[in-house]
Amino acid sequence: MNVHEGTLIATGLRFGLVVARFNSLITDQLLAGAADTLRRHGAADADLDVYRCPGTFELPALLRRVAASGRHDAVIALGAVIRGGTPHFDFVAAEATKGVAQVAMEAACAVSMGILTCDTMEQALERAGVKAGNKGAEAAAAAIEQAQVLRSLAGARRAKGAR
Repeated sequence: MNVHEGTLIATGLRFGLVVARFNSLITDQLLAGAADTLRRHGAADADLDVYRCPGTFELPALLRRVAASGRHDAVIALGAVIRGGTPHFDFVAAEATKGVAQVAMEAACAVSMGILTCDTMEQALERAGVKAGNKGAEAAAAAIEQAQVLRSLAGARRAKGAR
């Protein structure tokens, strides 16, 4: 049996972090957690590019363009949608999630999602590093692993073609 899986070694990989400015109290913490995880696993600061967009709804459009640029081994979407008193939350959360999923299916690089969809600001703060870990850090770890397995797959295709 041949098992193919990625490693958590970020050395030599380039990352695009696409971050929503809306709810920056949360998204700045997600970015800090993601960047810290990437560095701890070997990524150099010069290999981390941060792209800001107005809000989580706008994230997929920028994420798609960053992924299509060919500059990165992985792109990471970071945002926060917090429920309010109107159905706006449901629409933004659903469309952002669908948009990131569509990018992931089309992109040649790894795509990871660190978008929080929470009922309260307290829940969001907990998931941005206070109590429940940092979901930005988790998205970064997933991006490293996915980028490595995609790189392994590309290397296997090149090796097979060389035979």
